[in-house]
Amino acid sequence: MIPVSVVIITKNEAEVILECIAAAKMITDDIVIIDNYSTDQTYNLTVAEGCRVYQKNWDGYGTNKNKGIELAKYDWILSVDADEIADLELVLSLHSLKLTDPTMVYDIKFKSYFGKKLIRYGSWGRDHHIRLFNRTRVRWSQSSVHETLLLPDDTQMQRLDGAMHHYSVKNNAECYAKAFYYARLSAENYLNSGKKANLVNLYLSPVFSFIKSYILFGGFVDGKEGLAIARITYKNKWLKYHYLLRFENTQKKKQYLKPNLAVEY
Repeated sequence: MIPVSVVIITKNEAEVILECIAAAKMITDDIVIIDNYSTDQTYNLTVAEGCRVYQKNWDGYGTNKNKGIELAKYDWILSVDADEIADLELVLSLHSLKLTDPTMVYDIKFKSYFGKKLIRYGSWGRDHHIRLFNRTRVRWSQSSVHETLLLPDDTQMQRLDGAMHHYSVKNNAECYAKAFYYARLSAENYLNSGKKANLVNLYLSPVFSFIKSYILFGGFVDGKEGLAIARITYKNKWLKYHYLLRFENTQKKKQYLKPNLAVEY
């Protein structure tokens, strides 16, 4: 085992969590689960596997991941989602690391699946993320969605051999459901950060996202799944800014209708 804690956030992940844990056990003796009060067997399964399991209300992806970081045994953190499974090459790569330099972060290639099909092209085929870092220097942003790692200026990065296999969605229905869910959360983040909807991001940006995923990045090579992903990428981008526009209009309406309680004498 190496001095790395694997941190996983969960919510009703009973179908996939055991494979994720099996891979994590080849890496470390410290697996931390932050469970958002699952209603399936996730909690019981993770406890039975010997993980340290903590239940926590949902405060956003970044916040819940940071909670797991705080509870970890080691300073080096491997952040993993329940539907992500490290392959043997990645496990061996992790075991070869000295982990003596806290300024270093480690980038991992992701192999994403649509159902049982490995997606080799398009935006999914180019996926990689920094997932191994030292908690004395690095934390997740507090974003409710699309959380990012907050990296100091002197951070160094190394790409690891091997891959994380990401079993992202089972079918079109699940993919569209995720697109709608994440689009709404993104729109709320945009509104809170002061970002505005405009003609470019409402209409041109979604079209370019489709062209980039399907044509420029070769998504068409992945067949019907590549086309489905490009369409959903378009839909997600379109929804984010149309939700944002709707939220802006609602906010303006509330401000307009707010009564003026000031009294002049």
